[in-house]
Amino acid sequence: MTALTFSIILGTSTISILPQSPAQAQRITTSDVWQLVYQQLPDLPKENQYISKSSGKPAENSTLISRLIRYHIYIKERAPNYRLDWKLTLADYLDANEIMYDNTYPGNDTLKQNPLEGDRAAIKRLTRSQRNALVQVLTNIFNPNPQSLVPNP
Repeated sequence: MTALTFSIILGTSTISILPQSPAQAQRITTSDVWQLVYQQLPDLPKENQYISKSSGKPAENSTLISRLIRYHIYIKERAPNYRLDWKLTLADYLDANEIMYDNTYPGNDTLKQNPLEGDRAAIKRLTRSQRNALVQVLTNIFNPNPQSLVPNP
């Protein structure tokens, strides 16, 4: 059985996931994490129909989940490895926590139309079980080996 190893790069820092031998290591950036989420939850809406300001073409890699991750990590500066922090971020989208500002939302500066309202609507359309699954997948990606609550004897 072969174990996969990921290193998640957050800005200039790196989070190692499943530390194994360097030969097995694979590095991915936060800009690639959204792809892992959609692989595990293919029914999530992509919301990637927005047009790029620079190319004038659809920005297919600017997805709901990529923007949610950037909002969570870079705008709100929340930890990516805790369920509660992801739940707080979803609560922002649901108007149940902190105010989200158009001018700082990911995509505002690169897309012709600010995706904030569309993204909020997409999150609101998710069922509670879909939101819980999203939180679990994100937590697992950023923290695949959580410490056991049971101490070793």
